Amino acid sequence: MKFMGNLQQLGRAVMLPMIILPAAAICLSLSTLPWESVGLPSLGEYLSVAGYSLFAFLPYLFAAGVAWGTSSNGGASALSALAGMFIYTGIVKYSHYDIEPTVLIGALIGMLSGYSYERFKSIRLPEYIQFFGGPRFVPLFVSFVSVLFSVAMIGIAPLLGKGLLLLGDVVSSAGGFGVFLYGFLHRILVVFGLHHLLNHVFWFQVGGFRLPSGEMVNGDLPRFFAGDPTAGAFMAGLYPTMMFALPAIAIAIIQEAREDLKPKIRKTFLTAALASFLTGVSEPVEFAFLFVAPYLFVIHALLSGVIMWLVYELGILHGFSFSAGAIDYILNMHLATKGWLLLPIGVIVFILYYGLFRWAIRRFRIPTPGREEGSALDDWAEDIPSRAPLILQAIGGKANLDTMEACITRLRLKLKNDRLLDNTALRDLGAAGVIRLGGGNVQIVFGTFSELIREEIVKTMQRDSAQVLFSSPVQGRMIPLEEVPDPIFSGKLVGDGVAFLPDRGELVAPVRGKVIILYPTMHAIGLRTEEGLEVLLHIGIDTSSLKDGSYFQAAVKEGDDVSPGQLLISFDLQKLRAKSKSLATPMVITNSQLVRSWGFGAFKSVKKGQSPVMSVMLKERKDSHVGGIRP
Repeated sequence: MKFMGNLQQLGRAVMLPMIILPAAAICLSLSTLPWESVGLPSLGEYLSVAGYSLFAFLPYLFAAGVAWGTSSNGGASALSALAGMFIYTGIVKYSHYDIEPTVLIGALIGMLSGYSYERFKSIRLPEYIQFFGGPRFVPLFVSFVSVLFSVAMIGIAPLLGKGLLLLGDVVSSAGGFGVFLYGFLHRILVVFGLHHLLNHVFWFQVGGFRLPSGEMVNGDLPRFFAGDPTAGAFMAGLYPTMMFALPAIAIAIIQEAREDLKPKIRKTFLTAALASFLTGVSEPVEFAFLFVAPYLFVIHALLSGVIMWLVYELGILHGFSFSAGAIDYILNMHLATKGWLLLPIGVIVFILYYGLFRWAIRRFRIPTPGREEGSALDDWAEDIPSRAPLILQAIGGKANLDTMEACITRLRLKLKNDRLLDNTALRDLGAAGVIRLGGGNVQIVFGTFSELIREEIVKTMQRDSAQVLFSSPVQGRMIPLEEVPDPIFSGKLVGDGVAFLPDRGELVAPVRGKVIILYPTMHAIGLRTEEGLEVLLHIGIDTSSLKDGSYFQAAVKEGDDVSPGQLLISFDLQKLRAKSKSLATPMVITNSQLVRSWGFGAFKSVKKGQSPVMSVMLKERKDSHVGGIRP
């Protein structure tokens, strides 16, 4: 399964250089405007040159981008890759063979540089030449291999070029079925984050078009922007799916949500629908039903292939620089063939998908977001900094994390032990899906906020000495402190924090610390963390009067050191339910003046000792205990 992990890293790396393509598309689109009418007759030419230059240097962008994405030091490996590309270009030009640098060559040299860095970054040479050891050895090695590779390519490049053209002819000869197969596989591979590898072949390798200058352009995407009248078959059919099918699914999910949850679901999924319509980002919608109804996702993949086949048979050609959303649709319409037909097709697709998904959700009782306790997706914009520490805790903490990268819609992790991953907590914290690829390789789908989440997690790891994370002290449900039926707790007169409604009679330590007070009735206990925070755990409301000893049984004593998840107090849940005002169990920090900022997990079901429920960032001074725990 390590192979799958390497593939997911390569898939992300291949995606990196594509982020520059929208700039090329915008420049080419703007170049067609009548700039001479506003006194800028040369601006259109400059914009055209800028757009085509990015496509002309695309192999170099792929070399640097793939090297960056496959190594732990992007700068050093990307520089090595560029050096390798310059060597390759110089040698093949000198040979006077009709060989052009291609995206495939750039990707290969990028992979060579990235993996060479990981292999040789710590190499030791004899002391008198150690200056060339370590990371400095990488560009030397890549340069030498690039020379050998370039010489070899002089002999095989013409055959390779013919092979790519032949592959294009074979795919073209398959007609609509070839396009259908691509559309089906594209959607299936989205699940594993490997669709970029498939796209790389069809968008940047298959087929060739010779420019008037004599330069050869390969791949459906560059050929489309170069003016090839036959290009766009592997892109046009994606527009109805991204712009119409996925928004239809989102609206069906909204309509089938429970009435009390519909406002939140509407906000979340209208945002997801708009993201898909405008930019072609599909995962937030697709992962909402992928795990609860995988058979429905297969039907969706088949329909996507059928849509591409239909578009192909109608002779529609369209392209994009980033993804098949409305922005690219409008920007590149001037290069399309029968592009307007995608709109009526999209309307039909919308009606089909909306009806199919509403029927399927209702008929098979599919637990899409809003039909159960809550939504797998959430409103992240205002909550990322406070949730990032909890996400880090849910993946097993900093010590469990080997590497962490983010692409457009997901975190790509390499964990030391993926069994420490808390899937339920991650979904409660906003993940649309968690994919285990084996060998510690994990993908967590957070939608378009994934990169921001990664940045906040990095910040969290850098400042973890001033941060304290709390897990759930009980099995049950977490509620806001304001919902506790006691004005002292709900008014935060004792301190700030959260509360729980337990469904099992065990209270465990939510954090590492020392027992500083155990109330005589054992209905409450106080801990002091290593950072000086004083935490009060109070089982039930109005339980201090239950003094006959049959309600609570302590498993620790004052002065004991405790670890997260360690049993503190067991209690008779049924007797408490009958005798107490409420089972609400507050967990508050009584010296909360030490806290600079708070972060809370989702107010949902929690597991004792496991679910991340609260994180606090401390102020600079941690030595004050004013307002501490009192009997």
